[in-house]
Amino acid sequence: MTCTLCELPTGEQPITDSDVDGEFCCRGCLEVYRTLGDIDVEELDATDLAGDPAVDPDLGETTYLSVDGMHCKTCELFIDEIAADIEGVYDAQSSYATEMVRIQYDPETLSEDDLVDEVSGLGYRASRPTEEDEGARSRFEFGKYRSVIALLVMMPVMVPYILFIYPTYLGIYPEEFLYNSTLGAMVYAPLFVWSTLIIAGLGYPMLRGAYVSLKVGQPNMDVLIALAVLAAYGYSAAAFAMGQRDLYFDVAVMILVVITVGNHIESSVKRSALGNHSDLTKSRITTARKLLEDGSTESVDVGSCTTGDRVLVRPGERIPVDGSVVDGTAAVDEALMTGESIPQPKSSGDDVLGGSVVTDSALVIEVGDDAESTLDRLVELLWNVKSSDSGMQRLADRFAVIFVPLVVTISLLTAALWISLGLPVGSAVLIGVSVLVISCPCSLGIATPLALAAGTNEASERQILLPNSNVLERVTDSEVVVFDKTGTLTTGEMSVERTIPATGEDVTEVLSRAAAIEGRSSHPVGEAIAAAGGATDATVEGFEREARGVSATVDGTPVTVGHPTVFETDWEIPESVTEAIEGAFEADTHPTVVGWDGVARGVITIRDTPREGWESVVSELASEGREIVVLTGDDERMARRFSDHPDVDDVFAGVRPESKEAIVGRLRSEGTTTMIGDGTNDAPALASADLGIALASGTEVAMDAADAVVMNDDLSAIPEIFEIARSTQKRIRQNIAWAIGYNLIAVPLAVLGYINPLIAAVIMAISSLIVVANSGRRSLPWFGSNADTGTETSSMGNTINDAPS
Repeated sequence: MTCTLCELPTGEQPITDSDVDGEFCCRGCLEVYRTLGDIDVEELDATDLAGDPAVDPDLGETTYLSVDGMHCKTCELFIDEIAADIEGVYDAQSSYATEMVRIQYDPETLSEDDLVDEVSGLGYRASRPTEEDEGARSRFEFGKYRSVIALLVMMPVMVPYILFIYPTYLGIYPEEFLYNSTLGAMVYAPLFVWSTLIIAGLGYPMLRGAYVSLKVGQPNMDVLIALAVLAAYGYSAAAFAMGQRDLYFDVAVMILVVITVGNHIESSVKRSALGNHSDLTKSRITTARKLLEDGSTESVDVGSCTTGDRVLVRPGERIPVDGSVVDGTAAVDEALMTGESIPQPKSSGDDVLGGSVVTDSALVIEVGDDAESTLDRLVELLWNVKSSDSGMQRLADRFAVIFVPLVVTISLLTAALWISLGLPVGSAVLIGVSVLVISCPCSLGIATPLALAAGTNEASERQILLPNSNVLERVTDSEVVVFDKTGTLTTGEMSVERTIPATGEDVTEVLSRAAAIEGRSSHPVGEAIAAAGGATDATVEGFEREARGVSATVDGTPVTVGHPTVFETDWEIPESVTEAIEGAFEADTHPTVVGWDGVARGVITIRDTPREGWESVVSELASEGREIVVLTGDDERMARRFSDHPDVDDVFAGVRPESKEAIVGRLRSEGTTTMIGDGTNDAPALASADLGIALASGTEVAMDAADAVVMNDDLSAIPEIFEIARSTQKRIRQNIAWAIGYNLIAVPLAVLGYINPLIAAVIMAISSLIVVANSGRRSLPWFGSNADTGTETSSMGNTINDAPS
């Protein structure tokens, strides 16, 4: 039997309600179904949901390879073509956004090593994603200095022009000066050799890009760049061979330098964001303490752990992999994984989740059977979500497919027309070259990626990491904002709210005796009680940890502290204590009971600390017409604080971790949806939302699934993500409008012969610099003046959707 909403198993006792048709796996699914109705998930945009029908899981094996050297969308088509031609490959899909290729292949015919060798070539280098590709890293480091190298190698070309050739064009030197044989030997021959080396070396990426785009039948802007460079160089080389002195090697070199510097600006901006990501991931768990047969331990990479391996996890450490406990008893904080704010007791035979924290005692974990398949599913999910194209870049690419042949045709017709009008062939060719140079769409090529890179950098400065900068273009606003509760709206850190003694008991004695015992525990709840009780001189003996509590003898009196269920048998519970327990639940706090001599003496209420400023952030997001939804694995009593907030439209409580993705899918039917979470259990929901935002304090899995990561856990950064995205899109539109408008004016002037190749190169460079300047400008304060916000109010009621448990 499966859930009507998310199609997960319901178990032997499905959740039902008389006014809702269907059977559900959890109360959260039932209430989502009640609120949103019977909406077919298949009606949602299939490109934004997980799953890819092109991949047949029964056909061979699927692997992912990183590909270094991809620099445009046509690289995808070219690599797909290379991989598809390999014998034994069933399907190949590459992604420029992730710089990876997904290949389905027959393992009987070829291995992963064979695929790496076959895909590598023509400037591309394939490798396994988990391998350290020293070659790729070296090329990246070289790329940082590529613009400096470009400026340096340009000098030997530009110096002769500045000292001799340009002054002659300006009449400072007589024209005969250029034909001096000594000057020719000293200047023109080295100029030809040096320009040839620059075209071959510095121009290789553009020349390769042009070749690749033509081979796959999708001419891009690299074609125009290559044609302009080769035309200026070819004409100059031919003129030099015939003894002429009107040479335009400077034009060819300048085009390459302008393109290279523009690419460097883009890559350096992105690199700063990637550097932040590198610093962040250093703090994530990457190693496991593996137990050897002789009882010693060895630190190993988490990825090398296999089924049956045993790992030791000490108090305060995260469990590195899914598995089961084989030795030890401890409370395990699974808040990041399941949304449950209270740590759960684990002992031999119990399953544990990778990413959860062992709080108070060491555990030995045996690696589970499905850890690898879980990772495979996650990689597949992230691939489907993050490989989406940039809309504006697709528009630019489509424009280029039409624009490139058009410009080439105009250039050829222009040269032919001037020849027919009696102009010398050399002069007519120069006019044709001017058309190619001035129309060279450098500004169009960098219009989108440079604006995205600048937006990414500004987000990074605000401690917002954007692993995929295309999110700034894909999402500028959201109609529904979904918050995970534990670890997102709360910190997951416990604090004592109140100490409520039973009638006739002393509040100080209740708290001090509880604190004396909990001072021996490293459980988060115990630490909160110990901190609230302060230092004590009490004598504590015989400390024991139970399933949901602790006990010890305090100054000769046996005392027990724990969950109310610990006191359900063999304990006298006064009515005042019962009322305090119920009141604690109603107040969105966790009740911890303290008792001795067989009587429950009082209740200490514990609260999961709300994250600072969450109310104002929710109000700010709601003020622009967004619907605010809260998801939590706790029951409705523990989420009362959030449902009482006037700007929270719905709280779905008791939600199973597996159901979150389906719930987000349903909410997307209400409009563009943002999911904000921090746990591994949030990862599928983060990936399937239109915009996924994770907190850096969460798990690495959640961060990998998200489109944005708030690195300092400051919720106030969330509204700024929308502001940055809106400002970035505005700059993209301005850049593209300028790039196209520039060509509409400049190309006719070049056709009429008013612009020579050198002036064309300068104008083209200025056009690109305008795009660079516009992309890098800042909007103050924090783009607020650029925000276009909606005013539509929420249609949802302010209700909490769960039944008392």
